[in-house]
Amino acid sequence: MIILAVDPGKARTGLAICDKTMFLAFPLCVINEWNRDKLAEKISCEAKKQNAELIIVGLPKNMDGTEGDSAKSARLLAGLISEVSGIKTEMHDERCTTMIAHRYLNDNNVKGKKRKSTVDTAAATIILQSYIDSLRNQR
Repeated sequence: MIILAVDPGKARTGLAICDKTMFLAFPLCVINEWNRDKLAEKISCEAKKQNAELIIVGLPKNMDGTEGDSAKSARLLAGLISEVSGIKTEMHDERCTTMIAHRYLNDNNVKGKKRKSTVDTAAATIILQSYIDSLRNQR
């Protein structure tokens, strides 16, 4: 099954995808879009282009597990994506993914403009790999 993951951000949204065996997640691209409706459309187009059968949207929970405004916004985006694409959409906890992505980029000496464009896809890749790993652990 091909799964597309979304790391929703304020201006940049990272996308990642996994292979058909659902073993590894890979960075895909960044979408620069502020308008939620247009963003949902662009994500839907990319999901269809990649033949995704499931879309995972990162759910930015607070460290205590509660949901704030960012989580509400992510849930709205997930609903729009599902509506526009017709592809099943699920939420997955994304706590600390951006921090982990920054640490990974630090360890690999990625700086400047390249870092800015890479951190969102790295976070989406971490979200997707976490989702895939959780499925594997349930079996």
